[in-house]
Amino acid sequence: MTAQTGWPADQPLRTTRLLLEPLRVRHANELAPTLDEPALHTYIGGRPATAAELRDRYARQVVGHSADGSELWFNWVLRDRATSQAVGYLQATVVTDHDGPAAEMAWVVAAPFQGSGYATEAAIEGARWLLARGATLLVAHVHPEHRASVAVACAVGMSPTAMVVDGEVRWERRADVISAG
Repeated sequence: MTAQTGWPADQPLRTTRLLLEPLRVRHANELAPTLDEPALHTYIGGRPATAAELRDRYARQVVGHSADGSELWFNWVLRDRATSQAVGYLQATVVTDHDGPAAEMAWVVAAPFQGSGYATEAAIEGARWLLARGATLLVAHVHPEHRASVAVACAVGMSPTAMVVDGEVRWERRADVISAG
């Protein structure tokens, strides 16, 4: 797969309560304080990034693909449509293997907004978008003790596999599997 395969970039998505806004470098200043919560790293490791670190990261991500074109990167800021408040983000990395495009998804919702269903709503919409564009497999890596993310993966129609990487279980949903999500 190359970056020129026709996957649209910079496309906003909408749900009932959320605008999934394509990531921009300018979002770093808004998201740094929103995501400045050590508890968000309990299961994924690391520490909260500074605004400068986020600007550097976002500058790399907004390109939309790896240097060799083998990966496509989709990143959205989750914004509450009623308040315009940024509440988190959704990411998808698309690669092609022998079965077609596979999309690895990740979601983060800031601590004050957790428990509201935002991650589920965003992940379901992101999954629909990816599947509609030809993704044949959706993947997420979820720590088995992270109940909220396990619930999101289930809502998207993913099932756990026996594969564990760095303490996280690989969850998958094949495109031909129908789910309530």
